[in-house]
Amino acid sequence: MTPTYATVAGDAQGLLMFHEIVASTILVLLTLSVQCAGVATLIRWLRRIAAKEIHKGSLFEAGLLVMQTTVAVILLHGTVILLWASFFRCLCFRSWESAFYFSGSSYATVGYGDVLLPERWRLLGPLESVVGVLMCGISVSLLFALVTRLIGSDTSLTQESTGSPYTRPMRPASLRSFAGR
Repeated sequence: MTPTYATVAGDAQGLLMFHEIVASTILVLLTLSVQCAGVATLIRWLRRIAAKEIHKGSLFEAGLLVMQTTVAVILLHGTVILLWASFFRCLCFRSWESAFYFSGSSYATVGYGDVLLPERWRLLGPLESVVGVLMCGISVSLLFALVTRLIGSDTSLTQESTGSPYTRPMRPASLRSFAGR
Protein backbone atom coordinates (compact mmCIF):
# COMPACT_ATOMS: atom_id res chain seq x y z
CA MET A 1 0.00 0.00 0.00
CA THR A 2 1.46 3.35 -1.02
CA PRO A 3 1.19 6.31 1.35
CA THR A 4 -1.16 9.08 0.35
CA TYR A 5 -0.30 12.77 0.36
CA ALA A 6 -2.40 13.30 3.50
CA THR A 7 -0.51 10.57 5.36
CA VAL A 8 2.89 11.96 4.41
CA ALA A 9 1.84 15.55 5.23
CA GLY A 10 0.43 14.43 8.59
CA ASP A 11 3.65 12.62 9.45
CA ALA A 12 5.71 15.68 8.54
CA GLN A 13 3.47 17.94 10.64
CA GLY A 14 3.81 15.57 13.61
CA LEU A 15 7.59 15.59 13.26
CA LEU A 16 7.65 19.41 13.19
CA MET A 17 5.50 19.53 16.31
CA PHE A 18 7.82 17.03 18.00
CA HIS A 19 10.83 19.30 17.25
CA GLU A 20 8.96 22.28 18.70
CA ILE A 21 8.12 20.35 21.87
CA VAL A 22 11.73 19.19 22.31
CA ALA A 23 13.10 22.70 21.69
CA SER A 24 10.61 24.28 24.10
CA THR A 25 11.39 21.71 26.79
CA ILE A 26 15.13 22.37 26.46
CA LEU A 27 14.61 26.16 26.52
CA VAL A 28 12.40 26.00 29.61
CA LEU A 29 14.84 23.72 31.45
CA LEU A 30 17.79 25.97 30.57
CA THR A 31 15.80 29.03 31.64
CA LEU A 32 14.94 27.45 34.98
CA SER A 33 18.56 26.41 35.48
CA VAL A 34 19.90 29.91 34.79
CA GLN A 35 17.22 31.62 36.88
CA CYS A 36 17.49 29.25 39.84
CA ALA A 37 21.29 29.39 39.86
CA GLY A 38 21.19 33.18 39.67
CA VAL A 39 18.60 33.54 42.43
CA ALA A 40 20.46 31.03 44.63
CA THR A 41 23.65 33.05 44.17
CA LEU A 42 21.81 36.27 45.06
CA ILE A 43 20.28 34.66 48.14
CA ARG A 44 23.69 33.40 49.28
CA TRP A 45 25.13 36.90 48.79
CA LEU A 46 22.20 38.55 50.61
CA ARG A 47 22.44 36.08 53.51
CA ARG A 48 26.12 36.97 53.98
CA ILE A 49 25.25 40.64 54.06
CA ALA A 50 22.24 40.07 56.31
CA ALA A 51 24.31 38.12 58.81
CA LYS A 52 26.88 40.92 59.11
CA GLU A 53 25.63 44.34 58.24
CA ILE A 54 21.90 44.58 57.74
CA HIS A 55 21.16 45.68 61.30
CA LYS A 56 23.79 48.40 61.49
CA GLY A 57 23.50 49.86 58.01
CA SER A 58 22.19 53.33 57.21
CA LEU A 59 19.21 54.06 54.99
CA PHE A 60 21.65 54.97 52.23
CA GLU A 61 23.31 51.56 52.54
CA ALA A 62 19.91 49.85 52.52
CA GLY A 63 18.95 51.72 49.36
CA LEU A 64 22.28 50.81 47.79
CA LEU A 65 21.71 47.14 48.63
CA VAL A 66 18.26 47.22 47.02
CA MET A 67 19.74 48.94 43.95
CA GLN A 68 22.55 46.38 43.64
CA THR A 69 20.10 43.51 43.96
CA THR A 70 17.78 45.07 41.36
CA VAL A 71 20.67 45.49 38.89
CA ALA A 72 21.67 41.85 39.47
CA VAL A 73 18.08 40.75 38.81
CA ILE A 74 17.93 42.80 35.59
CA LEU A 75 21.20 41.25 34.40
CA LEU A 76 19.83 37.80 35.24
CA HIS A 77 16.71 38.45 33.15
CA GLY A 78 18.89 39.81 30.35
CA THR A 79 20.83 36.55 30.37
CA VAL A 80 17.62 34.54 30.03
CA ILE A 81 16.40 36.80 27.22
CA LEU A 82 19.76 36.28 25.48
CA LEU A 83 19.36 32.52 25.84
CA TRP A 84 16.01 32.59 24.03
CA ALA A 85 17.31 35.13 21.49
CA SER A 86 20.20 32.79 20.68
CA PHE A 87 17.76 30.04 19.82
CA PHE A 88 15.63 32.42 17.75
CA ARG A 89 18.73 33.72 15.95
CA CYS A 90 19.83 30.22 14.99
CA LEU A 91 16.49 28.95 13.75
CA CYS A 92 14.11 31.84 13.14
CA PHE A 93 15.69 35.23 12.36
CA ARG A 94 18.53 36.49 10.20
CA SER A 95 19.72 39.19 12.60
CA TRP A 96 20.61 39.34 16.28
CA GLU A 97 18.65 42.58 16.56
CA SER A 98 15.40 40.91 15.48
CA ALA A 99 16.02 37.86 17.65
CA PHE A 100 16.84 39.91 20.76
CA TYR A 101 13.97 42.35 20.13
CA PHE A 102 11.45 39.53 19.69
CA SER A 103 12.76 37.67 22.73
CA GLY A 104 12.72 40.75 24.95
CA SER A 105 9.23 41.80 23.94
CA SER A 106 7.91 38.25 24.38
CA TYR A 107 9.65 37.72 27.74
CA ALA A 108 8.23 40.98 29.05
CA THR A 109 4.80 40.04 27.62
CA VAL A 110 4.68 43.20 25.50
CA GLY A 111 4.48 41.31 22.20
CA TYR A 112 4.08 44.19 19.75
CA GLY A 113 3.48 41.85 16.82
CA ASP A 114 5.75 43.70 14.39
CA VAL A 115 8.24 40.81 14.36
CA LEU A 116 6.78 37.31 14.11
CA LEU A 117 8.22 33.84 14.46
CA PRO A 118 8.01 31.48 11.51
CA GLU A 119 4.85 29.37 11.64
CA ARG A 120 6.84 26.30 12.60
CA TRP A 121 8.06 27.92 15.86
CA ARG A 122 5.14 30.23 16.66
CA LEU A 123 4.18 28.49 19.92
CA LEU A 124 7.52 29.47 21.46
CA GLY A 125 6.49 33.15 21.67
CA PRO A 126 3.62 32.59 24.13
CA LEU A 127 5.71 30.04 26.01
CA GLU A 128 8.48 32.59 26.51
CA SER A 129 5.87 35.06 27.78
CA VAL A 130 4.59 32.60 30.38
CA VAL A 131 8.14 31.77 31.46
CA GLY A 132 8.98 35.49 31.64
CA VAL A 133 6.02 36.19 33.93
CA LEU A 134 7.03 33.35 36.24
CA MET A 135 10.70 34.38 36.34
CA CYS A 136 9.76 38.01 37.02
CA GLY A 137 7.55 36.78 39.86
CA ILE A 138 10.49 34.96 41.42
CA SER A 139 12.60 38.12 41.14
CA VAL A 140 9.91 40.34 42.64
CA SER A 141 9.52 37.94 45.57
CA LEU A 142 13.28 38.13 46.18
CA LEU A 143 13.22 41.94 46.16
CA PHE A 144 10.12 41.96 48.37
CA ALA A 145 11.81 39.69 50.91
CA LEU A 146 14.87 41.95 50.92
CA VAL A 147 12.89 45.16 51.44
CA THR A 148 10.74 43.51 54.11
CA ARG A 149 13.90 42.36 55.87
CA LEU A 150 15.39 45.84 55.68
CA ILE A 151 12.23 47.43 57.06
CA GLY A 152 11.99 44.78 59.77
CA SER A 153 15.55 45.47 60.89
CA ASP A 154 14.89 49.20 61.37
CA THR A 155 13.34 49.40 64.83
CA SER A 156 13.17 53.20 64.65
CA LEU A 157 10.36 52.88 62.11
CA THR A 158 8.32 50.82 64.56
CA GLN A 159 9.06 53.18 67.45
CA GLU A 160 7.92 56.18 65.42
CA SER A 161 4.67 54.60 64.33
CA THR A 162 3.66 53.18 67.74
CA GLY A 163 5.40 55.57 70.09
CA SER A 164 6.76 52.64 72.08
CA PRO A 165 10.42 51.64 72.20
CA TYR A 166 9.35 48.10 73.18
CA THR A 167 7.43 47.26 70.04
CA ARG A 168 9.30 45.07 67.60
CA PRO A 169 8.47 44.80 63.93
CA MET A 170 6.61 41.64 62.98
CA ARG A 171 8.70 39.22 60.93
CA PRO A 172 7.21 36.11 59.44
CA ALA A 173 9.12 32.88 59.98
CA SER A 174 10.09 32.79 56.31
CA LEU A 175 12.08 36.01 56.69
CA ARG A 176 13.89 34.75 59.76
CA SER A 177 15.30 31.96 57.62
CA PHE A 178 16.35 34.54 55.00
CA ALA A 179 19.12 35.68 57.30
CA GLY A 180 20.26 32.10 57.77
CA ARG A 181 19.09 31.79 61.38
